[in-house]
Amino acid sequence: MEILRADKTHLAELARLFDLYRQFYECKPDLALARNFLEERLEHSESIVFAAHSDRDKLAGFVQLYPSFCSVEATKILILYDLYVDAPYRQRGIGEELMNRASRHAREAGAQRLDLLTAHSNHAGQHLYEKLG
Repeated sequence: MEILRADKTHLAELARLFDLYRQFYECKPDLALARNFLEERLEHSESIVFAAHSDRDKLAGFVQLYPSFCSVEATKILILYDLYVDAPYRQRGIGEELMNRASRHAREAGAQRLDLLTAHSNHAGQHLYEKLG
């Protein structure tokens, strides 16, 4: 499994995963909306997406980060808003690899913090985030 920085060449697979991610949070399926949203973020450099590339040109999961700032601390931060691993690839450590890549990118980009939030019902995500500190 390779973790790579996603770009527009990965858009079809990334949109598929993003649509599944939104469905996990009880949104109606809408592949066109997912694709358009991601395309705009990537086109305008409004987010950073890392993806786990599996065999057969499939993406197994992704993490999406949004650059921001903390005005009180007068510093750059990154917000980790989206993390998703496709069902057939779960329990293989892919979520942890994606989180570690996001953390490394935050350090390399000079961000002082990597903030994240998740739903109270996302027990698997909470467990992973707590495990990684």
